[in-house]
Amino acid sequence: MILLIFVTLHLVMNTIFIVLPILTLLMFDLGLALRPSDFRLIVERPYAVLAGLIGQIVFLPVIAFLVGKLFGIEPIFFLGIMLIGCSPGGSSSNVFSMLAGGDVALSVSLTAFSSVITLFTSPLIMDFVASMMGNDVDVHLPVGNLLVQNIVLMAVPIAIGLLIAVYKESFAQKLHAVLKRLAFPLLILLASVFFIQNRETIIEEFPKLGLTITILILLSMLSGILLSWLMQLTRKEQRTIVIEIGMQNAAQAITIASSPFVFNNDIMAIPAIVYALMMNVILLIYVGVLKGR
Repeated sequence: MILLIFVTLHLVMNTIFIVLPILTLLMFDLGLALRPSDFRLIVERPYAVLAGLIGQIVFLPVIAFLVGKLFGIEPIFFLGIMLIGCSPGGSSSNVFSMLAGGDVALSVSLTAFSSVITLFTSPLIMDFVASMMGNDVDVHLPVGNLLVQNIVLMAVPIAIGLLIAVYKESFAQKLHAVLKRLAFPLLILLASVFFIQNRETIIEEFPKLGLTITILILLSMLSGILLSWLMQLTRKEQRTIVIEIGMQNAAQAITIASSPFVFNNDIMAIPAIVYALMMNVILLIYVGVLKGR
């Protein structure tokens, strides 16, 4: 028992041993939920897919940038907010789409496309933002390391999960049924570990960061409504677009911020921790309102 407590404390003090495996497991689970047909939806329903991708790849980073500047966020937290804007929604967004009565097939397809595309767009955007900050913040982004980390921790697990889903579909479904129940608890574990280590800073900065991130989420969801209206999408598609743009991968943002191979900065992960809390609260309210209707 004493040894177990010692090992647990040691792991908490070395968060990298918690962060990297959790993200890898979540990406593997995402691969289990995918099928090659999910990538064909862009041909079958191009407007719906384009609306979601434009919202996630273009609108989100721009909204994150503008909101961060508007509220005068400190440079280190500003980079953390930009990380959120560059991190696509994971498999949890598929669950929320189902609960909201949205288009689950569209949600899965958007998750697949955005996860692949942002492997390459997020290093470019974050490199631009980090260089723009100049001497305002003492962090440096090794773009090559971020790209390699994205491939190793995200692309490879997704590909392995997808291969299992294709060749061992029954096994993949059973494994996904187990892992998807772990997704939310793992995210809470991740946030809890960082909260324990940085609780004083989080408590001190929560009023400003909480408001900023709440505005970010609401504006992201509104952009989903706007894009759905412009693309003349159905109500089910609109609900999915709103959730996909409003719900980002907090685990990915935390991993990039804290990884010793990239930013190696736990303080930069704080916006993602706050985001994980606010995101679930706001989207649960959104789902509740839809259910009420």
